[in-house]
Amino acid sequence: MSNQDRSTGNATPVMPRQIPFIIANEGCERFSFYGMRNILTVFLMTSLLLSVPEEFRKGEAKEVFHTFVIGVYFFPLLGGWLADRCFGKYNTILWLSLVYCGGHACLALFEHSKTGFYTGLFLIALGSGGIKPLVASFMGDQFDQSNRSLAQKVFDGFYWIINFGSFFASLLMPIFLKEFGASVAFGIPGILMGMATFAFWMGRHRYVRVAPVNSDPHAFLVVIRDALWSQGASQTEARPGLWLLGLAGVLSACCLWSIPHIGVVAALCLVLVLFMTLGGAGAWRQLERVRGQHPDEAIEGVRNVLRLLILFALITPFWSLFDQKASTWVLQADHMTKPEWFQSSMMQALNPALVMILIPFNNFILYPMLTWCGVKVTALRRIGVGIAVTGIAWIVVAVLQLTMDGGNSLSILWQIMPYALMTFGEVLVSATGLEFAYSQAPISMKGVITSFWYLSVTVGNLWVLLANSSVKSDGVVAYIQTTGMSVTAFQMAFFAAFCLCAALLFSWYARGYRMLNNYRTS
Repeated sequence: MSNQDRSTGNATPVMPRQIPFIIANEGCERFSFYGMRNILTVFLMTSLLLSVPEEFRKGEAKEVFHTFVIGVYFFPLLGGWLADRCFGKYNTILWLSLVYCGGHACLALFEHSKTGFYTGLFLIALGSGGIKPLVASFMGDQFDQSNRSLAQKVFDGFYWIINFGSFFASLLMPIFLKEFGASVAFGIPGILMGMATFAFWMGRHRYVRVAPVNSDPHAFLVVIRDALWSQGASQTEARPGLWLLGLAGVLSACCLWSIPHIGVVAALCLVLVLFMTLGGAGAWRQLERVRGQHPDEAIEGVRNVLRLLILFALITPFWSLFDQKASTWVLQADHMTKPEWFQSSMMQALNPALVMILIPFNNFILYPMLTWCGVKVTALRRIGVGIAVTGIAWIVVAVLQLTMDGGNSLSILWQIMPYALMTFGEVLVSATGLEFAYSQAPISMKGVITSFWYLSVTVGNLWVLLANSSVKSDGVVAYIQTTGMSVTAFQMAFFAAFCLCAALLFSWYARGYRMLNNYRTS
């Protein structure tokens, strides 16, 4: 029970009046994003990349797609930092939304120009990625301890509206691309993004705005920096944190040297992952050295954030699998039997449609039933089960691929089963994770921590790029041939095993995680 509930009896929590403006913004924005994303692979294969030899075109299209997704989920770091430290969430969302609109305009205007089209993808990645952690955390800011019990329901509703927009985008945009061409198909999402920006602006006088923290001598990065450079009690005491940071530098140099083999984006993402992982481990080793230089609350706050980032890291395999439904699964669907009017990418509409069914089913039937049976449905348990179920979905899709590789013809309806399994996993992981990330983040780091949640998507797509790069190696291809499987089927089986191992590690680590309640008090 919250403090307000204790002081007023059992006062009924009140829903903030400004929430509908944020929900409307998210519904339109998600239509715009998924509208262009879900036709991107098809457009690249059939238009923009026609100059690429056919045997390399599929791999090139997947690389462009996952590079774009990496950008979308990398720029949340920039957006989160700008909001928390400089401009506040409202201003950052509004300004980056205008950049987002400009990106859609480039896609519509430059359908025959790689430079213009890729510029549009960059602007969309910057705008969409920059606002991505902020809209969710800005919505969380509208709640406090008195009505936080409503927050998870609103986050579920938030995720429901995301998929409402995604459903119609997935269903309609392939038809618009086929019937009216790329300019119209990419222009319509731009109009929806303009509507999203207007809806958000309309609520400007009602929002609760948490002011940015321009300078904090005990901020997260300040404590991390001081811990890494601390010499301890004596000048001669070892500094393992700096050794780990140096190791990150050496390994990063190796990654940059490997750019011709793995690509610039994959190499730079690996560098980021190495410095975050080894730098964080080094700071953890030396945190006690700055106790006294920084208050105990700041040091414990850093420990809590680092524990949280470990959980986020263990979720990255889920995103490796989930985002391939718009690339690998679409390319598999191209070789399945289907009605002449049905486009392969339209199958993705099944995912948001199932989300809209599963969210109310889980909240009103499944979770209450499990609670009645004595099973405690915690956020971390949901996420762990969701990762495992997604791995099972990929076992199914690998079996379908093996069947097709054996010369058997399969209907596209067979993809319904893996879509249903992966969507159930998505609801357990992604919808739950939004509120979980917000509730665990310190007040001054809401935008940044939510951006780290989305950064896990970037890392997940990085694993996809690395897997795609590895199968270009003659040695790896020769090994796959000894298994009797096609490269595609082997990769599907690999990702299934990758995800199931991650589910086991996540469940083991989550057992010792201490849940926090970091909603504002008023």
